[in-house]
Amino acid sequence: MLIDGYNLLRAIQNYSEEMAAITDTILCAVLSEYLRKNRKRAQIIFDGIGPPDKTELFSFRNPKVVFSGPTLEADDIIEQLILNNTAPKRLTVVSSDRRIKDAARKRKAITINSLDFWAGVVKCLERKPKHSPEPREKSLGISKFETELWLKEFGL
Repeated sequence: MLIDGYNLLRAIQNYSEEMAAITDTILCAVLSEYLRKNRKRAQIIFDGIGPPDKTELFSFRNPKVVFSGPTLEADDIIEQLILNNTAPKRLTVVSSDRRIKDAARKRKAITINSLDFWAGVVKCLERKPKHSPEPREKSLGISKFETELWLKEFGL
């Protein structure tokens, strides 16, 4: 999966006032949890050189954080990654940028609009984990008959 970093971040920040405070680090942390939960791998590509201290951003193993540098745009790098991908039909590209979506479609990659993707991330992370019900014995204890059997077994 390739994610257009600032495209997604700006879409989220502009969506509502409560989302305006989300930073690139918070975004990567949320995406890391989403990717772990769904057993997916991703690269998030941001424009520019990023903050002076990238320690937090580079601490994420998944998504892998990439900055385009001072002379390229994130779009340039994403286009190149799409072009170089050996299995583009299995590649998912997250961006609302027409240039990126067109490049992905040319290679028959899957494209997802930034806000649609974010809605899916939020929905996934809000789902309660499926837990199997605990055995009745755990809360109630074993029956009197089972207790007698165990006492007999241990000679008590």
